[in-house]
Amino acid sequence: MPKDRPELPPVEELLTAAVTGLGGAERPGQVKMAQAVRDAIESEEHLAVQAGTGTGKSLAYLVPAIRHAADRGKAVVVSTATIALQRQLVDRDLPRLADTLEGLLPHRPEFAILKGRRNYLCRHKMSAGMPEDEDDQLFDPREVSATGRMVQRIQEWANDTETGDRDELVPGVSDQAWRQFSVTAKECLGAQRCPSGAECFAELARERAGEADVVVTNHALLAIDAMEDLLVLPEHDVVVVDEAHELTDRVTSVVTDELSESTVGLAVRRAGRLIEQGLADRLQEAGEDLQALLAVAPAGRVDELPQSLGLTLALVRDAAFACITALGPRNKDRGSGADDVENAGLRKAAFTALDEVHDTAQRMLDAFGAESEVDRAEVVWLEAAHQQGRVRVPPTLRVAPLSVGGMLRDRLFGDRTVILTSATLALGGTFDGMARQWGLGKDGWTGLDVGSPFDHPRRGILYVASHLPQPGRDGLPEAYVNEIAELIEAAGGRALGLFSSMRAAKAATEALRERLDVPLLCQGDDSTSLLVKQFAADPATCLFGTLSLWQGVDVPGPSLTLVIIDRIPFPRPDDPLASARQRHVAATGGNGFMSVAATHAALLLAQGAGRLLRSMDDRGVVAVLDPRLATARYSGFLLSSLPPFWRTTDPAKVRDALRRLGTDA
Repeated sequence: MPKDRPELPPVEELLTAAVTGLGGAERPGQVKMAQAVRDAIESEEHLAVQAGTGTGKSLAYLVPAIRHAADRGKAVVVSTATIALQRQLVDRDLPRLADTLEGLLPHRPEFAILKGRRNYLCRHKMSAGMPEDEDDQLFDPREVSATGRMVQRIQEWANDTETGDRDELVPGVSDQAWRQFSVTAKECLGAQRCPSGAECFAELARERAGEADVVVTNHALLAIDAMEDLLVLPEHDVVVVDEAHELTDRVTSVVTDELSESTVGLAVRRAGRLIEQGLADRLQEAGEDLQALLAVAPAGRVDELPQSLGLTLALVRDAAFACITALGPRNKDRGSGADDVENAGLRKAAFTALDEVHDTAQRMLDAFGAESEVDRAEVVWLEAAHQQGRVRVPPTLRVAPLSVGGMLRDRLFGDRTVILTSATLALGGTFDGMARQWGLGKDGWTGLDVGSPFDHPRRGILYVASHLPQPGRDGLPEAYVNEIAELIEAAGGRALGLFSSMRAAKAATEALRERLDVPLLCQGDDSTSLLVKQFAADPATCLFGTLSLWQGVDVPGPSLTLVIIDRIPFPRPDDPLASARQRHVAATGGNGFMSVAATHAALLLAQGAGRLLRSMDDRGVVAVLDPRLATARYSGFLLSSLPPFWRTTDPAKVRDALRRLGTDA
């Protein structure tokens, strides 16, 4: 520590002050975690911490992170899984924490939120009147009218906003409307060239982040900063990854590319304004050939490159390259006049779209030709055409890496200390599975489970319905519907149903609305956030749904005393990415099923079971209807990934317990 800096209070003293100031009580797991985070930062060793719900893990990592930032004069980055969690930290947790620590540190801790550029209004795009990329998939006149109204709202809001942050526009607007006023990082002209650079909302957000002690971002932006040559985040030497169980999925999404008639069509429209029509037509024709080929091809994983697809991808690649060449030098536009600036914006947008088409086509071609499965690095698959709201999404070819561990090891963990935390990291009783996904070897990191303040064996029951038949592929068995009905009747409602598919959730809802006297909500009936509010407000209500509810529901109190899980949430056998990863692990000598499918299932099961106990007074039952959790050879791995509830396979005991809970509520 430099001699001119005062010695700061120890982490334990700061944590005590923070907890006292916030009106809470210190918990052993919280203290243990804060000390471990401090030690990891000081030793520059990565740390994975499992901290159960109620531990107070946010304070446990924020306090040592803020102390480090105050000591070194360098920001600490905190990454969350979603923008909603970012807002929770910035709007609630950090302001209160800063107030409690203000007198104990050299200055009041400063914090800032930083999102991807497309989340901010682009002043240049708004003022330049740049031609818009029409969406050929938008046919519904009602949709067009609604988009027009949203555009008008954005224009009115733009006159008053101080941040340009999309999330501050309430109610929100569609992506279709917002795209007309925003740019991606690759489309941006840059602050030096853009006439609005001095007042750019995204640049102002970066300036605020550069002055902060704690910069809150999300996993997607963290991945972009680490993986791509775009300096997004301010200089930092410590990263805290909250909800770290989602890190690999978020990173995979960032590095997944796609090709369809929509992506090619966008490039044609942008380039067609700037180059001779013949070259744009050539790309258009290549895109039409691709569309015709994809329209008749079977959906799913593409293991071997068909000659027709290889030739078509090469046509698309070469046509895109011809357009890129025709645009001329990338830094051609250096004038200061309005025409020059507008032309620079159009050219940058065209280059971005053409580069995406060209590079993705080449990447897909490169994905094939490995000598063996061991040498394969990426997987290509075709997603069939489908409806998304009122918009038809065309057949889309996608490419993704079989593993992002190497990228994370080299680009994220290489030159900074990373703290990874979640309520669910020790799968099968060990951190090794998650560590492999992150690209961490056996050395250079520590795993720590600080437990949970909840007395799981006394507060919760894990019931496995071992008497039921194994789930099949033909929908929800009648025996499962009967079991759900009996459990809900015993509980008097109060149930969250977590299903492995939307089809199963809807089938259960339709069948049980005829039989039960309690209100039954199903995901899709309204916005998920509104449904969760309705569920929490009325203890008799039940809520059924799928993936987002497995991790996104926080309902403490009597409204939730029963969590029903219909089946072990293995990836679908035809999931192209999961199945390719499983095969690749097996080819390299590992256990593909355990490393991929069972790990995926264990993670979701633990997250789903974690919905039950959200406060110290909660009690209830987690009911898993899939008998394989009691009988399969892999059941021990899954069970050791779950909280240590009292376990039973006796349906009568469970129904009696639920009735008693209903009477006590």
